[in-house]
Amino acid sequence: MKQATIHRYLTNLRIERDNAALYAGLAALSDDARAARAFRRIAESERANAAFWVAQLAELGHGAPERRPSLRVRLLLWLAARFGSDFVMPTVSRITHADHYATPVDRSSHRDHFHDSGRALPSSGLRGQSGNTLRAAVLGANDGLVSNVSLVMGMAGAAVSDHAVALAGTAGLVAGACSMALGEWLSVNSSREFYQAQITARAERLAVAPEDVRQRIAAIYRDKNLGEAVSESMAAKLIESPRSALDLLVREELGVDPEDLGGSAWHAAISSFFLFAVGAAFPVAPYLFLHGQAALIASLVSTASGLAIIASSTSLFTGRPLGYSIVRQFAVTSAAAGITWVLGHVLGAVLG
Repeated sequence: MKQATIHRYLTNLRIERDNAALYAGLAALSDDARAARAFRRIAESERANAAFWVAQLAELGHGAPERRPSLRVRLLLWLAARFGSDFVMPTVSRITHADHYATPVDRSSHRDHFHDSGRALPSSGLRGQSGNTLRAAVLGANDGLVSNVSLVMGMAGAAVSDHAVALAGTAGLVAGACSMALGEWLSVNSSREFYQAQITARAERLAVAPEDVRQRIAAIYRDKNLGEAVSESMAAKLIESPRSALDLLVREELGVDPEDLGGSAWHAAISSFFLFAVGAAFPVAPYLFLHGQAALIASLVSTASGLAIIASSTSLFTGRPLGYSIVRQFAVTSAAAGITWVLGHVLGAVLG
């Protein structure tokens, strides 16, 4: 029991130290003074949490040696240094706000630090729409790899010629990438049209019944525990600016940025096309240069490399250990490829 407790405390300490290093790094990279101040405050909270677990371990007679930040933290800071903190914030929020264990400092304090600095954390809806670039990139490449390795293995199982495997794999790459691009374009456009209709309806209600909208805004503030008098005062002041009132309603009730509405449909479509194509290229590329058994082995090695890269990237936003992500990715993809290889082999024998 004592060893299990020590292991749990060490895990908690590692998480807190990683979070402290992550937010301290984001503070150092941020060009926004208020955001940097908020990041530093969160880092201080995480260091306080880490100190708590060090004390708990000391009571059990166990040391807490310093370790360098995890690979996940170093990768996130590398990405933040090149693409900005907004690029990684959805992943950071997902990892550091995961309620894996009880901590001595409430994680809601993270949000308070941002409000105190004048920079509010985006709502979950906003994070889901405007900040999941990394997650979408990884999933798009994963879809391309898994679907195309299944197609290639199915053709290889049917014992068709290398030329046929390459042709089928290339066709699967192009067809899948086009399908993903079209689906993403339609999805983003449909989402934008929905939100535009919702915004129009709220704008009309604001014009026709401003008092009703004022009461709704006051209720929003009351839900934030600002108190009756403060909520009413802030709502009355905000309703004097219809544009600001509408902006608040859209952000709070719909969870979207009215200036963004999910981003560009064309950007999403083009990104989906290329990301799917990159993943789908791993299993088919060797068949464009090699033949026979060498092509099959090279395809498996190339696919394994792609899976390792994707699994490593996936662990960034899931918070799962790197080894677990890699094993799970290999297991799922191997199952899909194995099933299509067997079906291809059977159908090839029957049709042959």
